[in-house]
Amino acid sequence: MELEVFGHMQLTSVLWVLAGVVVLVNVGLGFLVMCPRCKVISSNLVRLPENAVKRGEIVLTFDDGPDAYVTPLILDQLDKYCAKASFFCIGKKAVAHPDLLAEIVRRGHSIENHSYNHRNLFAFCGMRKLTIEVLATQQVLNLANNSVNPRFFRAPFGFRSPWLGFVLRQLHMQHVAWTRRGYDTVCHNSDLVFRRLVHNLSAGDILLMHDGGSASTVTGQPVVLEVLPRLLECFEQHDLHSVSLPMALDNSGF
Repeated sequence: MELEVFGHMQLTSVLWVLAGVVVLVNVGLGFLVMCPRCKVISSNLVRLPENAVKRGEIVLTFDDGPDAYVTPLILDQLDKYCAKASFFCIGKKAVAHPDLLAEIVRRGHSIENHSYNHRNLFAFCGMRKLTIEVLATQQVLNLANNSVNPRFFRAPFGFRSPWLGFVLRQLHMQHVAWTRRGYDTVCHNSDLVFRRLVHNLSAGDILLMHDGGSASTVTGQPVVLEVLPRLLECFEQHDLHSVSLPMALDNSGF
């Protein structure tokens, strides 16, 4: 009887240890999934290659568009400074604004993949749903981009499923995060957003802003439209050249 009780105690202890290990693994995996700039679970670009750094290049990226009001104004501001950028577009918004996509491309910028539906739980999708989200957007953007498929993908909120890296490799795509962001979708203070973006600014940085879902200032102006001209002025003062992701990486042999 004592041996039987002892055996049950040992089995219970082992099961508790295994349960603890499972919990720790899931917590660790959850942390990695929710870490946009992490490189552990899959390839993730957070800064430009050294060749781009030497050329003094920097990349502005705009997420969650296109937006009928904000995107054209961003394009006009970029034109004033001869700056290029990359627009990570949501597939269903791209379907609604094909002419705007064509205008982004016509002005020399790149359109990249930001999923089709921008699901809040995108990071918890299985491989089939991930593939559908990416491919559906590729098809939309391909039509607007002279039959050229986007090479870069950014997950909604930057949260990546452990399966996403495999899906992107199969499609010959690269996930892109950012060096820093201004939180322009939630912060209504354009000065604060600007300071976040220029803190320790240097060549090779990838900056994240939004042409879709930008917060508004107290005057009702989208924050991104107040911050962008100041940012482009800052680039000029520091001899930094705003380019698109394909421009920076093609010239770096990426």
